Amino acid sequence: MCSHTPACPSADSPDRERSHVIAAHPDQGWSLLCNGVVLFEDTGLLLPDGTVVAPHRAPVAA
Repeated sequence: MCSHTPACPSADSPDRERSHVIAAHPDQGWSLLCNGVVLFEDTGLLLPDGTVVAPHRAPVAA
């Protein structure tokens, strides 16, 4: 999906969330990245193959 240079990380790459946003829907809580990943505001992910990645925010210090 990514057509710019340098290419964004692939959907199966550990740094996949660094890809460019191509469609943002903050009112609905999600964004589509150019590698086909749907990024949710709670940091959960939906990968192009249908795999779900649970939210993974860093714990907040007390």
